[in-house]
Amino acid sequence: MFPIRDHNPSHRTPFVVYALIAVNVLIFLVQLPYMADERALAGFWADRALYPALVTEHISYTGILTSMFLHAGWMHIIGNMLFLWIFGDNLEDQMGHVGFLVFYLASGIAAAFAHIYSAPDSAVPTVGASGAIAGVMGGYLLMFPRARVDILVIIVIFIRILTLPAWVMLGLWFALQVFSGVSMPVDGGGVAFWAHAGGFVAGLVLALPLWLRRGGPGFWARTHGLPPHPETVYSPSRIPTVRRRR
Repeated sequence: MFPIRDHNPSHRTPFVVYALIAVNVLIFLVQLPYMADERALAGFWADRALYPALVTEHISYTGILTSMFLHAGWMHIIGNMLFLWIFGDNLEDQMGHVGFLVFYLASGIAAAFAHIYSAPDSAVPTVGASGAIAGVMGGYLLMFPRARVDILVIIVIFIRILTLPAWVMLGLWFALQVFSGVSMPVDGGGVAFWAHAGGFVAGLVLALPLWLRRGGPGFWARTHGLPPHPETVYSPSRIPTVRRRR
């Protein structure tokens, strides 16, 4: 289940979102030559990735900030940048460029500490922007709970585009992170689920002042949880049905 777009246009150009995507892609391209050799990649990550054990045992905070600009592979960075592209522009529109950048970095730092708390002795390197982007998703949920999001659903040969309210899509995503965090070993599966969950909660909390300045429950009452401006209208997307051949 992949979000491909929302129906929530932004009024101003999201320069910070563009810059974050550009920086992440640029760093990934610099990292590419090291990815064919695990030892070389470990050396590249040595002072840049997040190692929880270094924080708890050696009080070294190296990597808490830099790790959110590293990625482990093509699908990792493509997925993260897609989520940032879809949900980031609207928060930048509401928060302003500087406010959104501070919000993004603060969410990423909170996600890092959530992961450290969940795995304080882990020596496994942690990389990725998903904790910060989870914060963006949490803020988006608070501000636009009923904004419509188009989801590409792929189940074997079943391929469809569904339109869901943000609270359903983001609520399911958050529930999946919590369920996976509880049911899987901390270092199992290669995914820092508690960093995702922690970043999401941090985004909700950090977006509260903005939501309250807009009127809090009154903002929701005025907008009905929808974007505070006309939605984007897309032509119906047609995905061909793939049929089995006998």
